[in-house]
Amino acid sequence: MTVESGKKLDTQYYLDKAEELADIFREDARQRDKLGGTPKEQRDLIRRSGLLKLLIPEQFGGAGQPWSVVLHVVRILAAADSSLAHVYGYHFLCLVAPHLGGNARQTAHYYTETAKHNYFWGNSSNPLEKSIIGRREDDRVIVSGSKSFSSGSPDSDLLAISWNDSETGEYYEGIIPTSRPGVEVIDDWDGMGQRQTGSGTVRFHDVVLEASEIIETPYGRQSAFSTFVPILSQSILMNIFVGIANGALLEAKQYTASRTRPWYTSGVERAVDEPGNQRQYGELWVQYQAALGLAEKAALRLDAAWASGESLAEKDRGELAVLVAGANVFAGQAAVEISSRIFDVMGARATAGHYGYDRFWRNARTHTLHNPAEFKLRSVGDWFLSGRLPEPGFYS
Repeated sequence: MTVESGKKLDTQYYLDKAEELADIFREDARQRDKLGGTPKEQRDLIRRSGLLKLLIPEQFGGAGQPWSVVLHVVRILAAADSSLAHVYGYHFLCLVAPHLGGNARQTAHYYTETAKHNYFWGNSSNPLEKSIIGRREDDRVIVSGSKSFSSGSPDSDLLAISWNDSETGEYYEGIIPTSRPGVEVIDDWDGMGQRQTGSGTVRFHDVVLEASEIIETPYGRQSAFSTFVPILSQSILMNIFVGIANGALLEAKQYTASRTRPWYTSGVERAVDEPGNQRQYGELWVQYQAALGLAEKAALRLDAAWASGESLAEKDRGELAVLVAGANVFAGQAAVEISSRIFDVMGARATAGHYGYDRFWRNARTHTLHNPAEFKLRSVGDWFLSGRLPEPGFYS
């Protein structure tokens, strides 16, 4: 049980801690966006905050909070720095891999060790890239190859990795220390947005995984619950979008109130008194609130489904997938539009590079391409028209 002065910490404590971190991250988010690379100091602040064990059940030394609280923290961090929100959210996506596809011993071990040591998880498990091959040697696996889009891999303590079996071609997952001999993390991520997520390349040179580190059930073979990964990843990204939209709106509001000049024919002395600005901010705020409402609705449904565990019904899983897919698309559209339209209400001077306001759009646009909105909307429309549930897969 997590305690402070002999008392269990409540949810608000963790949300307040996230707000404290967001205030710190906001101070130099613009400068770090330009630098790229790995935000080591900020990642260590997250380690020391206790927020890395937020989802871990109390019996394993964690805070025992639900996914909805984790996603709320993601939104708070994303409003300040969506790169740090990304690696924070994906920490949990990786952390629960043993819970979804491993055995009880693996689940207990990785939850306990993460809570004890404040481990920060990263990944090298892009499922569409069949570029890591594992060969069996007795009860061990030796993996070689490389994968891109390895978000959170620099400065991580543990890596969730995936490979294809050299003989069967089947997909497997495993957990290794990032410091394992033969692991080469290359901080070569060069995206136009999300510049400090470390989403570059990891190379594996005959890396050994012991039997206890191998998640023996290939993705999605066990149950509806074992196909939960795409629901979680889309939920994390959705809340990053909502956070970006909020952050862009708040910074634009401050700029308009303090720096924007009213148009010379407007007849008002302050930009905040221009009816056109008021209307546009009203539209953007409503759009953000709609995205937030969908995200919160989806998070509550997610909590219930997660609590069901292995008893989760395929129908409940499928209907949740539809809701999450739709909410993800809407939140992404809102983030892209809001982060672009803020310039209409801030004015030309707001495009100066030293402000860095373009980072909100670049971050949102980069992440909306993670998995295409077109295919998510098709699955939502197919369900609405025919009642067909999405086929579980790596992204659905």
